[in-house]
Amino acid sequence: MCSDLAIEVKNVSKQFRLFKRPKDRLLQALFRKKTYYTPFDALRDIDFTVKRGETVGIIGRNGSGKSTLLQMICGTLAPSAGEIQVHGRVAALLELGAGFNPEFTGRENVYLNGAILGLSTAEMDARLEAILAFAEIGAFIDQPVKTYSSGMYVRLAFAVIAHVDADILIIDEALAVGDALFTQKCMRFLRQFKEHGTILFVSHDSAAVTNLCDRAVWLHQGEMRAVGDAKSVCEDYLAMLFGSQNSNEPRALAPIVPVEEWIDQRRDLINHSQLRNDLEIFRFDANQAGFGQGSARIAEVHLEDLTGQALHWVVGGEAVRLVVQIQVSHDLDRPIVGFYVKDRLGQTLFGDNTYISYRDQPKAVAEGQLLQAVFEFPMPILPQGDYSIAVAIADGTQEDHVQHHWIHDALLFQSHSSAHATGLVGIPMRHIELRVQA
Repeated sequence: MCSDLAIEVKNVSKQFRLFKRPKDRLLQALFRKKTYYTPFDALRDIDFTVKRGETVGIIGRNGSGKSTLLQMICGTLAPSAGEIQVHGRVAALLELGAGFNPEFTGRENVYLNGAILGLSTAEMDARLEAILAFAEIGAFIDQPVKTYSSGMYVRLAFAVIAHVDADILIIDEALAVGDALFTQKCMRFLRQFKEHGTILFVSHDSAAVTNLCDRAVWLHQGEMRAVGDAKSVCEDYLAMLFGSQNSNEPRALAPIVPVEEWIDQRRDLINHSQLRNDLEIFRFDANQAGFGQGSARIAEVHLEDLTGQALHWVVGGEAVRLVVQIQVSHDLDRPIVGFYVKDRLGQTLFGDNTYISYRDQPKAVAEGQLLQAVFEFPMPILPQGDYSIAVAIADGTQEDHVQHHWIHDALLFQSHSSAHATGLVGIPMRHIELRVQA
């Protein structure tokens, strides 16, 4: 064993038996020399290692063998050939409901999972309050888990694995069913955990794998197509995925549009009911939790148009103002107010702060005063999904400051359509034209 390695997968293969009829299983058990099944190779000669402290993503289409591989690493499936060695305590979040007894309450399942992972009742007693706070399922903790929604399953299961002092975390697509805020909370935990632990992360979202993982393993039809730097492997995977999807599709060429008509035509297209990027804004909750030293507190956050009217809907590409109001309880010599816009995975899409604008002439604020920060910008065109804005107030410089109040999800909004958004964000185009040269 190499002390540097957390997981060793050595030439692993897994074959399943596919029976056409139920009675074929009985016949196979009675007459073993005959074959009543069709062999199916789910995995063939998989070979890779994961170092301690490394985060590795596993990508591939449905049916490529990702979940089968994880189950073998966790020990719930045995390989048909090869060897898997795992060094350290493993906590896994596999398919929904795995490891839960549906007849037990959520509380009972917490203790059951703790026992499976080798923790005593006393150790789970000490962790229970933190687990319940992380899961945020309230009184449902004392209801049978068979009454839970898929999102509640994930909340409780992730809360357990986050508090069992695991050396290795294995996550298999389960976060895809969680709501945006809980998914962001989980991604924040994973980013903190990767500083000292090992993560094996399965996702169809190549952006999440690139953002979180150091390396990636690409499985394709049961074989390992590539292993290496996460960005490079994900790019190769996407090239194959979209190349194969589009290779047989006819490609229509857009007509060449004269320059003088192009901008008006694009504006009409963007505002068409099928294409416009409508963003629904949800109201700021002043009672939500944040963190910081507390010499200032964020009291209000909202988006408004350029006339000062508060917005409940925004169209992608529209100019908006983000307004942050702060109550100051102690003198601040060099206040810095900033924000980040994040997607459902907690990936930062864009953001800014006031430091550069007031670096040479800081605007001091006295105890009892109200501080207001205003950021004016064009709202990007966003793919369909859930988003949030994190806001913070600090005192000091960009490199050396004290955080007084930070709210991760101060403002929530939802993009309802994105027919022309590409990538994580689409930026408004001031001018586009096609030029034909003779």
